[in-house]
Amino acid sequence: MRNTLKHFAAYISLERGLSKNSLEAYRSDLTHFIDFLEDNKVSSFRDVTREVIVDYLGSCKDAGMESATVARRLVTIKVFFRFLVRDRIISDDVTRIMDSPKLWRILPDFLSIGEVEALLNVYPVNSEDPLTFRNRCILEMIYACGLRVSEAAGIRAGAVNFNDAIVRVRGKGSKERLVPIGSVAGELLEKYIKLMRPQLAKDASVPNLFLSNRGNPLDRVRIWMIVTDAAKLAGIRKHIHPHTLRHSFASHLLENGADLRTIQEMLGHADIGTTQIYTHVNKDQLLAVHKNFHPRA
Repeated sequence: MRNTLKHFAAYISLERGLSKNSLEAYRSDLTHFIDFLEDNKVSSFRDVTREVIVDYLGSCKDAGMESATVARRLVTIKVFFRFLVRDRIISDDVTRIMDSPKLWRILPDFLSIGEVEALLNVYPVNSEDPLTFRNRCILEMIYACGLRVSEAAGIRAGAVNFNDAIVRVRGKGSKERLVPIGSVAGELLEKYIKLMRPQLAKDASVPNLFLSNRGNPLDRVRIWMIVTDAAKLAGIRKHIHPHTLRHSFASHLLENGADLRTIQEMLGHADIGTTQIYTHVNKDQLLAVHKNFHPRA
Protein backbone atom coordinates (compact mmCIF):
# COMPACT_ATOMS: atom_id res chain seq x y z
CA MET A 1 0.00 0.00 0.00
CA ARG A 2 2.87 2.36 0.72
CA ASN A 3 4.36 1.72 -2.71
CA THR A 4 1.01 2.67 -4.24
CA LEU A 5 1.12 5.88 -2.22
CA LYS A 6 4.52 6.68 -3.79
CA HIS A 7 3.04 6.21 -7.27
CA PHE A 8 0.11 8.46 -6.34
CA ALA A 9 2.47 11.15 -5.05
CA ALA A 10 4.36 11.07 -8.34
CA TYR A 11 1.08 11.29 -10.25
CA ILE A 12 -0.26 14.36 -8.46
CA SER A 13 3.14 16.03 -8.57
CA LEU A 14 3.94 15.47 -12.24
CA GLU A 15 0.55 15.24 -13.93
CA ARG A 16 -1.49 17.62 -11.79
CA GLY A 17 1.28 20.06 -10.93
CA LEU A 18 0.35 20.48 -7.27
CA SER A 19 2.49 22.63 -5.02
CA LYS A 20 4.97 21.12 -2.58
CA ASN A 21 2.71 21.97 0.38
CA SER A 22 -0.33 20.36 -1.23
CA LEU A 23 1.68 17.27 -2.09
CA GLU A 24 2.89 16.97 1.48
CA ALA A 25 -0.67 17.37 2.81
CA TYR A 26 -1.89 14.53 0.56
CA ARG A 27 1.04 12.33 1.58
CA SER A 28 0.52 13.03 5.30
CA ASP A 29 -3.24 12.37 5.20
CA LEU A 30 -2.86 9.12 3.28
CA THR A 31 0.01 7.88 5.44
CA HIS A 32 -2.24 8.35 8.47
CA PHE A 33 -5.03 6.46 6.67
CA ILE A 34 -2.72 3.58 5.76
CA ASP A 35 -1.49 3.40 9.37
CA PHE A 36 -5.12 2.96 10.43
CA LEU A 37 -5.70 0.24 7.83
CA GLU A 38 -2.64 -1.70 8.94
CA ASP A 39 -3.60 -1.38 12.60
CA ASN A 40 -6.97 -2.87 11.71
CA LYS A 41 -5.51 -5.75 9.66
CA VAL A 42 -6.52 -4.35 6.26
CA SER A 43 -3.63 -5.19 3.95
CA SER A 44 -5.01 -4.22 0.54
CA PHE A 45 -6.94 -1.29 -0.88
CA ARG A 46 -9.23 -3.88 -2.49
CA ASP A 47 -10.42 -4.79 1.01
CA VAL A 48 -11.31 -1.22 1.98
CA THR A 49 -15.08 -0.77 2.26
CA ARG A 50 -17.15 2.33 2.84
CA GLU A 51 -17.59 1.17 6.46
CA VAL A 52 -13.82 0.98 6.97
CA ILE A 53 -13.49 4.57 5.74
CA VAL A 54 -16.31 5.74 8.01
CA ASP A 55 -14.57 3.98 10.93
CA TYR A 56 -11.35 5.77 10.06
CA LEU A 57 -13.08 9.15 9.95
CA GLY A 58 -14.76 8.33 13.26
CA SER A 59 -11.36 7.56 14.78
CA CYS A 60 -10.15 10.97 13.59
CA LYS A 61 -13.10 12.58 15.37
CA ASP A 62 -12.31 10.49 18.49
CA ALA A 63 -8.78 11.85 18.45
CA GLY A 64 -10.12 15.41 18.64
CA MET A 65 -9.70 16.37 14.99
CA GLU A 66 -11.84 19.29 13.82
CA SER A 67 -14.70 18.45 11.46
CA ALA A 68 -13.14 20.59 8.71
CA THR A 69 -9.93 18.56 8.96
CA VAL A 70 -11.86 15.28 8.90
CA ALA A 71 -13.75 16.48 5.82
CA ARG A 72 -10.41 17.30 4.16
CA ARG A 73 -9.18 13.79 4.96
CA LEU A 74 -12.23 12.39 3.18
CA VAL A 75 -11.58 14.57 0.12
CA THR A 76 -8.01 13.25 0.05
CA ILE A 77 -9.23 9.65 0.22
CA LYS A 78 -11.77 10.29 -2.55
CA VAL A 79 -9.08 11.71 -4.84
CA PHE A 80 -6.82 8.77 -4.02
CA PHE A 81 -9.52 6.19 -4.75
CA ARG A 82 -10.25 7.79 -8.10
CA PHE A 83 -6.55 7.31 -8.86
CA LEU A 84 -6.75 3.65 -7.75
CA VAL A 85 -9.64 3.05 -10.17
CA ARG A 86 -7.86 4.94 -12.94
CA ASP A 87 -4.79 2.71 -12.55
CA ARG A 88 -6.97 -0.41 -12.20
CA ILE A 89 -5.65 -1.16 -8.73
CA ILE A 90 -9.27 -1.45 -7.59
CA SER A 91 -12.35 -2.04 -9.70
CA ASP A 92 -14.90 -0.04 -7.74
CA ASP A 93 -14.67 3.36 -6.06
CA VAL A 94 -16.41 2.93 -2.69
CA THR A 95 -16.05 6.66 -1.95
CA ARG A 96 -18.14 7.89 -4.86
CA ILE A 97 -21.35 8.11 -2.77
CA MET A 98 -19.67 9.71 0.25
CA ASP A 99 -20.60 13.37 0.36
CA SER A 100 -18.18 15.15 2.69
CA PRO A 101 -20.20 18.34 3.40
CA LYS A 102 -23.07 16.21 4.68
CA LEU A 103 -21.03 13.41 6.23
CA TRP A 104 -21.20 14.55 9.84
CA ARG A 105 -24.88 15.43 9.65
CA ILE A 106 -25.76 11.78 8.97
CA LEU A 107 -27.81 10.52 11.89
CA PRO A 108 -25.66 8.36 14.14
CA ASP A 109 -26.60 4.70 14.29
CA PHE A 110 -27.46 3.42 17.74
CA LEU A 111 -28.55 0.22 19.46
CA SER A 112 -31.85 -0.60 21.09
CA ILE A 113 -31.75 -1.40 24.79
CA GLY A 114 -32.21 -5.08 23.90
CA GLU A 115 -29.26 -4.96 21.52
CA VAL A 116 -27.10 -3.30 24.18
CA GLU A 117 -28.01 -6.09 26.62
CA ALA A 118 -27.10 -8.73 24.03
CA LEU A 119 -23.78 -7.01 23.37
CA LEU A 120 -22.89 -6.73 27.05
CA ASN A 121 -23.89 -10.31 27.86
CA VAL A 122 -21.34 -11.71 25.42
CA TYR A 123 -18.95 -11.34 28.37
CA PRO A 124 -20.66 -12.84 31.47
CA VAL A 125 -20.63 -10.87 34.72
CA ASN A 126 -19.87 -14.05 36.67
CA SER A 127 -16.76 -14.91 34.67
CA GLU A 128 -13.64 -15.58 36.71
CA ASP A 129 -11.38 -15.00 33.70
CA PRO A 130 -9.78 -11.54 34.15
CA LEU A 131 -9.73 -10.75 30.43
CA THR A 132 -13.38 -11.69 29.91
CA PHE A 133 -14.37 -9.68 32.96
CA ARG A 134 -12.22 -6.75 31.79
CA ASN A 135 -13.99 -6.78 28.41
CA ARG A 136 -17.40 -6.65 30.13
CA CYS A 137 -16.24 -3.69 32.22
CA ILE A 138 -15.02 -1.86 29.11
CA LEU A 139 -18.38 -2.26 27.36
CA GLU A 140 -20.27 -1.27 30.50
CA MET A 141 -18.11 1.82 30.99
CA ILE A 142 -18.40 3.08 27.41
CA TYR A 143 -22.18 2.65 27.46
CA ALA A 144 -22.81 3.79 31.04
CA CYS A 145 -20.63 6.90 30.71
CA GLY A 146 -20.91 7.70 26.98
CA LEU A 147 -17.14 7.57 26.55
CA ARG A 148 -15.09 8.10 23.43
CA VAL A 149 -12.83 5.12 22.80
CA SER A 150 -9.75 7.26 23.43
CA GLU A 151 -11.23 8.30 26.79
CA ALA A 152 -11.84 4.68 27.78
CA ALA A 153 -8.24 3.81 26.90
CA GLY A 154 -6.91 6.72 28.95
CA ILE A 155 -8.85 6.22 32.21
CA ARG A 156 -6.63 5.82 35.26
CA ALA A 157 -7.47 3.29 37.97
CA GLY A 158 -7.47 6.09 40.53
CA ALA A 159 -9.97 8.17 38.54
CA VAL A 160 -12.96 6.15 39.77
CA ASN A 161 -14.71 7.47 42.87
CA PHE A 162 -16.96 4.71 44.15
CA ASN A 163 -18.36 6.76 47.04
CA ASP A 164 -19.79 9.36 44.67
CA ALA A 165 -20.25 6.89 41.75
CA ILE A 166 -18.37 9.09 39.29
CA VAL A 167 -15.31 8.78 37.09
CA ARG A 168 -12.90 11.53 36.06
CA VAL A 169 -12.47 11.49 32.28
CA ARG A 170 -9.91 13.35 30.18
CA GLY A 171 -11.54 14.32 26.87
CA LYS A 172 -10.70 16.46 23.86
CA GLY A 173 -8.11 19.14 24.43
CA SER A 174 -7.15 17.41 27.72
CA LYS A 175 -10.32 18.82 29.30
CA GLU A 176 -11.48 16.88 32.32
CA ARG A 177 -15.08 16.15 33.21
CA LEU A 178 -16.88 14.09 35.84
CA VAL A 179 -19.31 11.47 34.56
CA PRO A 180 -21.71 9.30 36.62
CA ILE A 181 -20.86 5.59 36.44
CA GLY A 182 -24.19 4.04 37.39
CA SER A 183 -24.76 1.23 39.88
CA VAL A 184 -24.28 -1.71 37.49
CA ALA A 185 -21.02 -0.49 35.98
CA GLY A 186 -19.87 0.64 39.43
CA GLU A 187 -20.28 -2.81 40.97
CA LEU A 188 -18.46 -4.49 38.10
CA LEU A 189 -15.63 -1.95 38.18
CA GLU A 190 -15.15 -2.40 41.90
CA LYS A 191 -14.77 -6.16 41.44
CA TYR A 192 -12.45 -5.65 38.46
CA ILE A 193 -10.15 -3.27 40.37
CA LYS A 194 -10.05 -5.41 43.52
CA LEU A 195 -9.87 -8.91 42.04
CA MET A 196 -9.22 -8.94 38.29
CA ARG A 197 -6.88 -6.05 37.52
CA PRO A 198 -4.24 -7.29 40.03
CA GLN A 199 -4.07 -10.53 38.01
CA LEU A 200 -3.23 -8.52 34.87
CA ALA A 201 -0.93 -5.90 36.41
CA LYS A 202 2.75 -6.77 36.03
CA ASP A 203 4.05 -3.32 36.92
CA ALA A 204 2.46 -1.38 39.77
CA SER A 205 3.58 1.89 38.21
CA VAL A 206 1.20 1.49 35.21
CA PRO A 207 -1.76 3.73 36.10
CA ASN A 208 -4.23 2.78 33.35
CA LEU A 209 -7.46 1.12 34.40
CA PHE A 210 -7.69 -1.36 31.53
CA LEU A 211 -4.69 -3.60 30.96
CA SER A 212 -3.68 -6.31 28.49
CA ASN A 213 -2.78 -9.85 29.51
CA ARG A 214 0.84 -8.63 29.58
CA GLY A 215 0.01 -5.78 31.92
CA ASN A 216 0.30 -3.03 29.29
CA PRO A 217 -2.31 -0.28 28.84
CA LEU A 218 -4.94 -1.17 26.26
CA ASP A 219 -4.86 1.17 23.28
CA ARG A 220 -7.89 2.45 21.39
CA VAL A 221 -7.43 -0.06 18.55
CA ARG A 222 -7.65 -3.02 20.93
CA ILE A 223 -10.75 -1.59 22.62
CA TRP A 224 -12.26 -1.03 19.16
CA MET A 225 -11.68 -4.74 18.42
CA ILE A 226 -13.26 -5.81 21.72
CA VAL A 227 -16.45 -3.92 20.80
CA THR A 228 -16.63 -5.20 17.22
CA ASP A 229 -15.90 -8.79 18.30
CA ALA A 230 -18.69 -8.58 20.89
CA ALA A 231 -21.13 -7.34 18.25
CA LYS A 232 -20.33 -10.31 16.01
CA LEU A 233 -20.71 -12.78 18.88
CA ALA A 234 -24.03 -11.14 19.83
CA GLY A 235 -25.30 -11.58 16.26
CA ILE A 236 -25.85 -7.86 15.75
CA ARG A 237 -25.79 -7.10 12.04
CA LYS A 238 -25.47 -3.34 12.34
CA HIS A 239 -22.03 -1.87 11.76
CA ILE A 240 -20.90 -1.50 15.36
CA HIS A 241 -17.93 0.41 16.74
CA PRO A 242 -17.24 2.06 20.13
CA HIS A 243 -18.91 5.31 19.05
CA THR A 244 -22.14 3.34 18.54
CA LEU A 245 -22.30 2.76 22.30
CA ARG A 246 -21.69 6.47 22.89
CA HIS A 247 -24.52 7.30 20.47
CA SER A 248 -26.74 4.77 22.27
CA PHE A 249 -25.90 6.32 25.66
CA ALA A 250 -27.05 9.75 24.46
CA SER A 251 -30.10 8.45 22.59
CA HIS A 252 -31.37 6.38 25.52
CA LEU A 253 -30.92 9.29 27.94
CA LEU A 254 -32.91 11.54 25.63
CA GLU A 255 -35.66 8.95 25.14
CA ASN A 256 -36.08 8.71 28.91
CA GLY A 257 -36.44 12.44 29.45
CA ALA A 258 -32.93 13.78 30.08
CA ASP A 259 -32.44 17.37 28.98
CA LEU A 260 -30.03 18.19 26.19
CA ARG A 261 -27.81 20.44 28.32
CA THR A 262 -27.14 17.62 30.80
CA ILE A 263 -26.37 15.18 27.98
CA GLN A 264 -23.98 17.74 26.49
CA GLU A 265 -22.13 17.95 29.79
CA MET A 266 -21.81 14.18 30.16
CA LEU A 267 -20.64 13.73 26.56
CA GLY A 268 -18.11 16.52 26.88
CA HIS A 269 -19.37 18.43 23.83
CA ALA A 270 -18.04 21.98 23.68
CA ASP A 271 -20.96 23.03 21.46
CA ILE A 272 -24.54 22.01 22.21
CA GLY A 273 -25.11 21.99 18.45
CA THR A 274 -23.12 18.75 18.35
CA THR A 275 -25.42 17.24 20.96
CA GLN A 276 -28.57 18.37 19.14
CA ILE A 277 -28.10 15.70 16.48
CA TYR A 278 -29.57 13.24 18.99
CA THR A 279 -32.87 15.12 18.97
CA HIS A 280 -33.39 13.72 15.45
CA VAL A 281 -32.56 10.10 16.17
CA ASN A 282 -35.70 8.52 17.56
CA LYS A 283 -38.28 8.86 14.80
CA ASP A 284 -40.75 6.57 16.56
CA GLN A 285 -40.76 8.83 19.60
CA LEU A 286 -41.32 11.90 17.45
CA LEU A 287 -44.23 10.25 15.64
CA ALA A 288 -45.80 9.16 18.94
CA VAL A 289 -45.57 12.68 20.40
CA HIS A 290 -47.05 14.16 17.23
CA LYS A 291 -49.89 11.62 17.23
CA ASN A 292 -50.72 12.20 20.89
CA PHE A 293 -50.53 15.97 21.03
CA HIS A 294 -51.09 17.52 17.62
CA PRO A 295 -54.77 18.47 16.99
CA ARG A 296 -54.66 17.29 13.37
CA ALA A 297 -52.67 14.11 13.85
